[in-house]
Formats: sequence, C-alpha cells, structure tokens
Amino acid sequence: MSSYSRVIHHATSILCSHKGSMDLSQLYRKVYQRFDISDEHFWYILKKCPRFAMVRNRPSAEKDVTDFIVVAKTSLRLCKSYTKQDCFGCQDLHLCKYFVYGNCRYGKGRKECKFSHNIQSEHNFPLLRECTLHELHEDDLFLLLLQNDPALLPEVCSHYNKGSGLFGACTFKENCTKVHMCQHFVQDNCIFGPKCKRLHCVDEYGRRMLEERGLGMDVIQDLPYLYQNVYRLSASATDAERISEPVSRSLELSEEKNEICLHFIRRNCRFQEQCKLVHFNLPYKWEVNEGNGWRDLQGMEEIERAFCDPKNTFGPGSRPVDFQTMTRSGHPVRRLSTVSSITKPSHYVLTTHWLWYYKGDHDNWIEYGRPDDKHRVTSVKSCDLEEMFLTDNKAKVTVLKGNRHYYVSFEDMYQRNPKHNTKRKVRRRPCFVSISEVESQIV
Repeated sequence: MSSYSRVIHHATSILCSHKGSMDLSQLYRKVYQRFDISDEHFWYILKKCPRFAMVRNRPSAEKDVTDFIVVAKTSLRLCKSYTKQDCFGCQDLHLCKYFVYGNCRYGKGRKECKFSHNIQSEHNFPLLRECTLHELHEDDLFLLLLQNDPALLPEVCSHYNKGSGLFGACTFKENCTKVHMCQHFVQDNCIFGPKCKRLHCVDEYGRRMLEERGLGMDVIQDLPYLYQNVYRLSASATDAERISEPVSRSLELSEEKNEICLHFIRRNCRFQEQCKLVHFNLPYKWEVNEGNGWRDLQGMEEIERAFCDPKNTFGPGSRPVDFQTMTRSGHPVRRLSTVSSITKPSHYVLTTHWLWYYKGDHDNWIEYGRPDDKHRVTSVKSCDLEEMFLTDNKAKVTVLKGNRHYYVSFEDMYQRNPKHNTKRKVRRRPCFVSISEVESQIV
C-alpha cells in the first residue's frame, strides 16, 4: 500500500480526531478534500489496509457505502513486561501506561517518571515507523492504542446489565471496579436511546473509580466511544467475509507481495496469514515465472552467493539466471528480500545489507568508501548511497575521489566523469548471508 501511504496517514488522523471511528461516506468526503481519489480506490484502501476495520452500521441493511463505519486499527500494544523491567527487544511499545492515560502524576511534577514518556525513543520509534504510525500526533496515537489494546481499558460490568435497580445485579454497587454502562449502547443497538435506564456515559461513581485507576479526564469522557469501537473491532472480524465490493483486477494485481517479513524469519510475526509481507525462512527468495505464476528456484543459496559478487552477471547451473535482465531461459525472474538495513536500527538482524560498487581500471569491482589500487577513497560509502537511493531511485549523486568529482546516476547505474564524459558501471548487490548464518542469528 506504499503508493497510498499519505492517504492512509491522513485517514487515520481524521478517524482518531473523531473519537476513533467515522461513517464511511463522511470519511471519504474528508479525505477527498485533500486527495483526488476515486471512491473505488478509497474502498480498495479500506479493504486492503490493516489500519482500518469496517463494520455495518445496520446489520440488516443492504450493501451500501453509507451503511458502514470505519474504525482505526493497529496491532501495536504496550509491553506488559516493560514496567517489570523484564523485557529486552520485544515488538511492543515501551511507554508508561499512565502517560497514555494522560494522567501520569510524575509527568506533572519535578520527580521524573521511571518509565518512558518518549514515543520517539530508540525502541519505540522503529516500531511506530514499521507500522507507519511515526507521523501520527501523540494524542491520536494514544486513542488508537486505547481502543485496540484490550489490556488498557477496564471491563464493562456484565452484572450491571442484568436485573433492575440503580446498579442492576452488581453486588459491588458503587464500589465496583468495572465500568457500569449499557451493554446495548456499547454494541450500538440500544433501542431506548436517551430514555434507557442504563448508563450511556460514565457517572460520578465510575469517574472516581477510573481516576483512582489512573485514567485522565479526557480518556474518561471518551470511554463510551472507545468501548463502542472495541466492540466494532471484534465484530469486524466476522463482518469482514460478508463485506465485499467489486475491485478492479488491475488494482488487485498491483498489490503483489515483494518484501520478506523479518518477524516471520524470527518466528514472531503476529499477523500470521493476514501479513501483507512474504513469509519465508530466508532473507532472500529467488522465483521464476514460466507462465504458471511465481515458483521457487532450486539452489537458491548458490544463486544468492553468485548474485552477491558484483563481478557475476550470471548465476550457476546449466540454466543460469541472467542478473542483468533478471531472466532465466527467457522467463522473468525476481528476487524478494527483507527490508534494507539502512531503514532499521543496527540491532535488527537479517535485514538486507546492500553494498554499492563501481568498476575499477582492471575489471575489478570496488566498493564505495573502500580504497582503490591507488589508495584513493570515495567521499561516500555504501550506506550513504543506499540511503539516497531509497529516498529517490532516479537521483544523480555527486561523488568525490581525490581531486576529481563524478556523478552517480541511480537510473542507469553508471558513474560519469563530467570532465572527460567517461562512464563506469555501478552495481548494487547484497551482502551474502548463508543458510547456516541465518539459523545462527535466529537462535
């Protein structure tokens, strides 16, 4: 969904600023004010992107775009072991729970909280970036977490919703540690509306209890909406199979998976079958399409070993892969890989470490940043070029070596001397990782 990333971010911000959910048609009108996007494409984004869940506003209604509610969704959670100081390198956020509640007492005084209040920390920011939530406003992020993380909100009292009387069948009455609220209101199907004898908001007893548990006033006021969204998210799983609209075949085909899931290799992908990335046990995957779809190539490790050496233009075997045209016997070949190492912190393992080379004077290949046979070193290294390449893969970059300067063109993969108008080939190849090395890094 990378081509729609700005639309997804904007739609998420709109939802969070509207208590976490919104009528589909209203959301579309808001998004359309900034982005010229067709309703078909917008529907496609909502259906395909895991950031959004759709539920029917009225289950008995016929299919119609105005009958859906869109709810903001995330798989991110607060780490339960963080406050016990018993967590190292997990995939959950390390944040003070009361900071998320908006009511950390240490955040208001001189004494500093011993738990993080920094969503941009070295641990948290990569997780937010991976979920493309790093640009979301702090308040919007917290609302998103509250309605998606079941551990953050107290339960609605089921006994309160039984029997008669002020407290229903709840024997704890005003001392109950659960929230007294109409269950049908939470499920958005209370037929009594404002005349209902059950609460549709948090009363004084509930407010005091929630404040004692550390919830801030803004969160307490938003609780009715949050509970409704929690219910909608649970209902969306069963609704998902029934919600279907025609989507153009061309759009479906454009969403082919081409990145290998890092978490699956490390055996901890929380999305499982719903993951939008490729699940494979290596950080690279070679495939050929001979007319019946993509299938794995045999001898994948040896093909990868050959490809990682910049001098090679062909792979091994009697029917070698042509690395220049990415074909084998005329059939298209592709290499899938994990995300570039430049986009992740250094402690992330099994990312793809790309190296950049230029052709030397003796048909040898020299990595950028390494000395040539005359001990001259370029002004940029592989990591610099990789970062610039990921920013703009059609850019031209100035490189200095000694008292000469060159232009590296990412588009045609040449290094050009502007004074003499001579060119050298440039190649971007990954650092080789064997199967045994992969296994040793995930133990």
